[in-house]
Amino acid sequence: MTPAGSDPRRRSGTTSTRARRPKLDLDPVTVRRARTLARKVGRPIVRLAEQHTTVSVERATLRMAGLVGADPEGTPWANRLLDSVRGDVGLEHGVALPVWDALVRGAAGDLGELAQKAAVGSVRFRLPEGRDATRAAAAAKKSVGAGLRRIDARRRERERLIKRHGDPSQTPWIYLIVATGDIYEDMPQAQQAAREGADVIAVIRSTGQSLLDFVPEGATREGYAGTYATQENFRLMRAALDESSKELGRYVRLTNYASGLCMPEIATLAGLERLDMMLNDSMYGILFRDINPVRTFVDQRFSRQVHARAGIIINTGEDNYLTTADAVEAAHTVTVSQLLNEYFAKEAGLADWQLGLGHAFEIDPDVPESFRLELAHALLARQLFPKAPLKWMPPTRHMTGDVFRGYLLDGFFNLAGMMTGQGILLVGMMTEAVVTPWLSDRDLALQNVRYVRSAAGGLAEDFQPAPDGLIARRAQQVLAESIDLLTRIVEHDDGLLDAIADGTFGLMRRPADKGRGLDGVVPLAPGYANPARELLEART
Repeated sequence: MTPAGSDPRRRSGTTSTRARRPKLDLDPVTVRRARTLARKVGRPIVRLAEQHTTVSVERATLRMAGLVGADPEGTPWANRLLDSVRGDVGLEHGVALPVWDALVRGAAGDLGELAQKAAVGSVRFRLPEGRDATRAAAAAKKSVGAGLRRIDARRRERERLIKRHGDPSQTPWIYLIVATGDIYEDMPQAQQAAREGADVIAVIRSTGQSLLDFVPEGATREGYAGTYATQENFRLMRAALDESSKELGRYVRLTNYASGLCMPEIATLAGLERLDMMLNDSMYGILFRDINPVRTFVDQRFSRQVHARAGIIINTGEDNYLTTADAVEAAHTVTVSQLLNEYFAKEAGLADWQLGLGHAFEIDPDVPESFRLELAHALLARQLFPKAPLKWMPPTRHMTGDVFRGYLLDGFFNLAGMMTGQGILLVGMMTEAVVTPWLSDRDLALQNVRYVRSAAGGLAEDFQPAPDGLIARRAQQVLAESIDLLTRIVEHDDGLLDAIADGTFGLMRRPADKGRGLDGVVPLAPGYANPARELLEART
């Protein structure tokens, strides 16, 4: 059942978005075939994820059970405790049995104390057997279950606040990035952006955080081109936007990034601190951060199960492919990735209203009929995923520094979003690729969105492409090319892993036996136990 107010397509006092959407004459048999192929590509990856764990999955389990804090050097206790367990008994059986066996035996009073003792070598871990294993498993399940209940409570809290304050009265939701590096500067900027009309505030992460194999601790005041994702930063920004929600009479949503080497942990922290959206793409870290493919697929499945439980909307990263590959020639790779992201998300328990599948306005504006081609791609995504709150991304690759041209391009992007019924619209900046935007730049960009949404918000009701026109033909072509690509991936010996290694997506070649974080991937042994995985799997 969809929580009240959680679906961006719900509108107050207006005709439903679905009824107003323009329609392409897509053959339903062809669409079903595309999804069938996506399932065939995705199933071996799911089996691979089921057969492995990672250091971040195991640390997320400890965090879910309440382990917080860091040592004086800033290393999280979750990392210190996991490293001690791994050094004594390995991770093939998971971290839960050795840790809770130690607690049951009285080695420490709680997880924090156990981590501190383990860090100085005063506790050694064993793999319990028989009744000891049964007692350890029961204790671990109780602790982790309490953490999941906290996540459930935060989800119910969100639903109550949406009911109290209300949702934005119009779609698409306006999504704005705020990130200075200093969380205490981010908060007033985010609140001002909400006053200017932003419905979703995204706090972009500091450059390079995705490559850290730990989650920094506490409120941070320094960051390059972004602000660190930490539990305390999540808490502070959520509280600030709750104040704005009360002030403005509409619930303002908060977004961050569950990607990189700590994807499962950050997803867990997001659930505990009531974030509303998380960037969470199945292949982004592989392609653009050179993170090992197996590590990424294992981590993303766990993180999506957490997001499903927490009622968090995911945003996927297909727009990034078009920053390295041509947006016309590679359009079908975006569609293929959307279909795969949909399969992986639903397999992990996410509902349609949680699928903020990505796509972008990135065709070179000098290409003849570029706007019509953009409409074709946006309409294809909208019709393939009619119940999903698609996330429409602004032009970046062909922004030149000419702010007047950039402002016009952003206006065309906003217009395409209205014409094709997008669900989440990231605000484009005329200063893209020039400087980090000033508050005045954001104000002008928000004016652009507000004008177009007000002037053309219902245009989707009237826009119906000609059945034999360029827009319809282009959409059919991209769908056909997508099916061809999925067919070729199915025929690969190792399917998707081979396709990624061959540079199929974003022109990036990423072999399955290379990449950052590979040493944190562990095949499961018989008797592996992880109460977080078990409880999330049961709910799925």
